[in-house]
Amino acid sequence: MLRLEIPGREALELDHLVLDYNGTIAASGALVDGVAERITRLADELTVHVVTADTFGSVASALAGLPVRLHVLPPGMQDEAKRRYVADLGSLRTVAMGNGRNDLLMLLEVGLSVAVMGDEGASVQTLCAADVAVRHICDGLDLLLHPLRLVATLRR
Repeated sequence: MLRLEIPGREALELDHLVLDYNGTIAASGALVDGVAERITRLADELTVHVVTADTFGSVASALAGLPVRLHVLPPGMQDEAKRRYVADLGSLRTVAMGNGRNDLLMLLEVGLSVAVMGDEGASVQTLCAADVAVRHICDGLDLLLHPLRLVATLRR
């Protein structure tokens, strides 16, 4: 569990990290440099989930050997499927990171949400829905590894 105390907000006790794959932790189907090491470190405190449509068909091989729970979504209504996934985990005990339009509902559902710009850009609606927006996935994961950065950004 990762406990975050941010002035002006109720304390967050997070058990789960849910990550979108393409556009968030991967670019053109390949895992972004630095992500595997950060996921491995975060897995000591959080259960890490990757939820994806697997557009490029590469997610299973890219994540092989990493401490993650992979969930490949069927076609259609992926935004709602991602929202249900985090709701089933326990919304308030979950932090989610994504970039696409199909991540919007997931980011609105969770206790802490991070929109990632990355090489593939980000949906403007998703950016506006997030608690925090970052320019690169490693910056987002580092917020959890160095929680005082979140305090500096989110305190009132």
